[in-house]
This record gives sequence, C-alpha cells and structure tokens, in this order.
Amino acid sequence: MTTPNSTLRAVRMGLRMSQDEFAREIREAGQRAGHPNDASKRLVQRWESGGTAAPRPVYARALETVTGMPVEALGFSVPSVLARVSDDGHGGHDLEDSPVGVPTSAGAPAPQPAPARGNYSGVWLSTYEFFSSGRGDTFTGKHYVVLLQHGNRLTARSLQNASLNPDSPLTLDLQLDGNTVTGTWTEQTASDGYYRGARYFGALQLLVEPTGRRMAGKWVGFGKEFDVNTGPWELRLMDSSTSKATLDAYNRPPE
Repeated sequence: MTTPNSTLRAVRMGLRMSQDEFAREIREAGQRAGHPNDASKRLVQRWESGGTAAPRPVYARALETVTGMPVEALGFSVPSVLARVSDDGHGGHDLEDSPVGVPTSAGAPAPQPAPARGNYSGVWLSTYEFFSSGRGDTFTGKHYVVLLQHGNRLTARSLQNASLNPDSPLTLDLQLDGNTVTGTWTEQTASDGYYRGARYFGALQLLVEPTGRRMAGKWVGFGKEFDVNTGPWELRLMDSSTSKATLDAYNRPPE
C-alpha cells in the first residue's frame, strides 16, 4: 500500500494553490530555468497520493523553485533524498545562534505508535520562543499553519503570508502516539532578515490537551557554539476546516 505524501499536500495548501495551479507553477518554473517539464494536475495527484514516490530531477528542481524548499523536505522517499545529497554534495548548513539541526537516526527501528485519537486537521496558530545570543534577547515566532492528519502522522505548513516575519515558511513533520506528539520542525528564514535566509531545523515534542484544541511542549536544537538550545512551543486550534475560504481568512500575519 502507498502512503500519501501529506507533506507535499500541506505545502501546496500553505501556498493556497489548487493542484492545477501548482502544476502550472511547476511548468512555468521549468520554462524559466530552461528545463521544460510536463507537470499536470494528474502528476501532482500521483505525488500527493504516494503513487509516485520521488520526482525526476527536472521536476525536483522546479518543485524547489516553487516551494522554496529542498525536495528532500517535501515528503518524498528516502532514497531520493540520499541521491540528492550524493549528487550535489550538500548535506549541511551554517550554524548560527538560532536553534538548528537535530538529524534523525538512520537505520533505527521505528516504534509502533498507539492508534490515533480524533482528527487534528485544520488551521492552527504555532507559537515558539527562542533566545538570540547575537541580539541578547528572547524572541517569539508565530505562524498560522495548515495541519493535515493521515493516520498517526501530522504534517503542517505555514500559510504563505501568515507569519510575523514575512517570507519565513515553517514546516512540521510529526507523529502522534496517544496524547504525545513527537517530530521535527524546519524553518526557512527570510532572505532579507536577521538570519539572511538560513534554513534551520530541530526536534519537537508536544502534549495534546484533553480538549484536542491545544498542544504544548518544547523544541530542541543546536546553537553556533555547539550547545543544545530549547524553548517552549505551542499549537492552538483556530479552525478545523481546511477549505479555501478558511485558508484565505488566515493568510495573514498573526496578531
């Protein structure tokens, strides 16, 4: 059985594009780069359903242009990720004073999660705090994210214009086990912001309140001095709908 690519779907919905619009953007990105492709709504459907586990290079490059994310962060199969790292030699990134990188363990057997309870799909307000050693102060990051659930997996992507810092998309890839949520986060900072477009990622663990409308816990990541940083993180349900009208309503910076 194939596993749906909820990450790619969440990213597309965060960009507020239909499958047709997403395919058109991929074709146009290929044309601009001089590498035309034949992306179609049907191809996007195959990617999102898991029917096609990894895109060919001509599509991978266009996907990165359209989403602003490396293709290995878009929910495609692990072999394709390894191939990309091997081909272009890029597997790391610079460390600064913002929380960064906690890689997952390769080859370790995955624990069997308990059955998922309820459905947490919808629009959530994500809020986290971090200390910037370079600025000597604590800052708050806020995003409206569209969260999708498939079985025990939760995938979230910030809406296109829905962060306190413009052009700073956030992606969450989480696993639900009872009332515990564990996984990773990735944020691409704004190119004209303090962190100059650096991509940061780390680990995250949250506890779901009995109401199912709030998750609260901690993030963890490394700083530039190779120390482990941590801080609070909260997800609060704003609307259980993922309709276009709802996404449009929350496609704005949080107050």
